[in-house]
Amino acid sequence: MNDSPDAPTVRVAVGNGAGRDADVLAVAHQHADRTRVLETGPTGAPGGPHVYATVDGRTALYGAVTETTIERIVLAAEEDRLLTGEAEAIAVGEEPPTPETGPLAVGTARVLEGFGWHPPDATPNPVAFQVHEGPESALATVERVGLRGRGRADVASDEPLAEYWNRTRDADGDPVLVVHANDADPETDADRLCGVSAPGRIWDAAEAVAEIVGAEDVVAFAPAEDDLLADRLEAVGEWQLARADSSFRVGEPTMALEALEGNDRIEARRRPPGPEEWGLYSRPTLVHTPRTLLQLAELWRNPDAFDAEAADPGTRLVTVSGDVPESATVELATDAPLSRALDAVETPDSARYAVGGRFGGLTRNLDTPASAPAMTGAGLGTEGAIEVLSTDRCIVATVGERAAFAREENCGRCVPCREGSKQLHESLRAVYDGAFDAGDIRELARTMRTTSLCAFGERAARPVRTALSEFESEFRAHAKGRCPAGACGGMQ
Repeated sequence: MNDSPDAPTVRVAVGNGAGRDADVLAVAHQHADRTRVLETGPTGAPGGPHVYATVDGRTALYGAVTETTIERIVLAAEEDRLLTGEAEAIAVGEEPPTPETGPLAVGTARVLEGFGWHPPDATPNPVAFQVHEGPESALATVERVGLRGRGRADVASDEPLAEYWNRTRDADGDPVLVVHANDADPETDADRLCGVSAPGRIWDAAEAVAEIVGAEDVVAFAPAEDDLLADRLEAVGEWQLARADSSFRVGEPTMALEALEGNDRIEARRRPPGPEEWGLYSRPTLVHTPRTLLQLAELWRNPDAFDAEAADPGTRLVTVSGDVPESATVELATDAPLSRALDAVETPDSARYAVGGRFGGLTRNLDTPASAPAMTGAGLGTEGAIEVLSTDRCIVATVGERAAFAREENCGRCVPCREGSKQLHESLRAVYDGAFDAGDIRELARTMRTTSLCAFGERAARPVRTALSEFESEFRAHAKGRCPAGACGGMQ
């Protein structure tokens, strides 16, 4: 293989440590002699693995690449040729081409720009140096724009980041920064995607945040079972890598700190004070997700692209999954409707949607903008997830599964969540026996939302609360022995 930057170059987007991605990469290396082969991270789009081939000043993008396809791509590059007839897009210059249609054409790529193109450890256009030169100015930019945290695993989830940073700076003790890439929500993929595609960029942004708050220690937190993510995080930066089982509960920031401290019982901590003042081993601790850090990096690179007058400036990563052939993660401007994310996948007719991860809200349409205030106001979750539910998916069974999940996964510390999730699950099971009281279920959901200790309990009842708002007739049908979707055994 030729390591010269002027040699023909083939970039292989690898999102899994094994399987077809790894096989395609191995074949590319096997057939490359004078061609440079680079391993990059996944693009987030379905139809992978994706491959970029650059020859003599032109770049071609290929999707759904197989071992046979990559062999022909590399052999053509060895002869200074591109397989133009099979390319999804071609561009002049050594930069990734963007197709006019298809998943990679959806949304506004800022954070996702370069995913699949740059090697994971690369740091194009770094920001840490400029922040080190002027940390107060960098903080002022975040304050002025009002950038919010992204993801439930972030200590500043949907709230202005600068407020948390200032509390950390004012707290006693040596601050710590935790990069929380162990969200473990089964419906979301954004933080893992960022971690395997752009750990170099994440480290650069983490170093910048550490400079602003005076944190000398940075911890990267990854799932114990995800070797590729852990390896890529460990390969960059001067942080300590910590790993723990990816149970859903560790996605809550204070429970993540419990796991990092090695506690036998993982429970939510009372707030206030929050971890930004009293966190890891009693030190002031910021917990930020990879997507928050990459959003910050984009802000410092191009502050003019962020509307300081917007309720939720910037963009949001949205993963579309569920009843689709293959999931996709896209980036939407916060004033764009959530429905735009559906352009990246094939969806069934008359689908319904669960928006916001495992405890997201159920809805019939996706006209809501992709901003935290708009989604919250519509009763939807802000986790950056849209689960597509086909019409043969039973709504009552769907929310019942989520209630059972809450019953099993809650930490047990507070009564409203521990007992509320149990009662909620039992109330939904009773519907199948003909006992349905919408008022009682709504009151239970309200109590859980307003009195639980942490966000787990606050959000656990959201699926059933929103399902009752949009699909109450389906609950009533079940109470009469009929499943409208025809999915529940024993019902007509």
